[in-house]
Amino acid sequence: MKEDVLVHRSMSTLSRPKVLLADDHSVMAEALRALLCNHCDIVGIAADGRALVAKAIELRPDLIVADIGMPLLNGLDAAEQITRALPQVRFVFLTMIDDRNLAAAALRLAPVGYVLKHSAASELLTAIDEVRKGRSFVTARLRPENWAVQKERAEQASKELTPRQRDVLQLLAEGRPMKEIADILQVSEKTVQFHKYHIMKSCSLGSNADLVLFALKNGLISSQRFSPKT
Repeated sequence: MKEDVLVHRSMSTLSRPKVLLADDHSVMAEALRALLCNHCDIVGIAADGRALVAKAIELRPDLIVADIGMPLLNGLDAAEQITRALPQVRFVFLTMIDDRNLAAAALRLAPVGYVLKHSAASELLTAIDEVRKGRSFVTARLRPENWAVQKERAEQASKELTPRQRDVLQLLAEGRPMKEIADILQVSEKTVQFHKYHIMKSCSLGSNADLVLFALKNGLISSQRFSPKT
């Protein structure tokens, strides 16, 4: 309780930021809205990564609180696209994925926050406060002893695939058919097949199951994709 009061007092010293929320679980998104509405101006909610990019460019928020494992485009790749168009936007990632490599990958967009969904609400508020002050915040559970090594691993993983290949990989791992992927990316089905071939070859993947596991390991999709929605 005392921690919440201190965080709230710290946040009150800053002007209310315009915040865009991104989570494909509507219950979670509304819970976030209820939690943050006393501290921020919530300008919108996006239910997938591609909608997040479009809404960010349209609404120009100060800060985005986003899940990582979202459909169509994961939160990290969406954030990179948004940062190219709106470099002033800050991000706090709120996720179920307790992976140090993903936290390190997120820090390439520093200053950012990386908070687990089962953390206390006060930790999310602290992350928002820190990011607005230009400082990164990573939940204590995921702080490695050597961030330099962790960041190097994340950088190496990001070089394995091109951005387009990452798009194709995520959509394939979500179980979407070739035609739908082609429509989403506005390319031909042959182009999707071409990218799939090179993904499988360059990442030494022998089956669609291997492809899904690779996407899960690299945070392109969440294990929640395979669980019933609330």
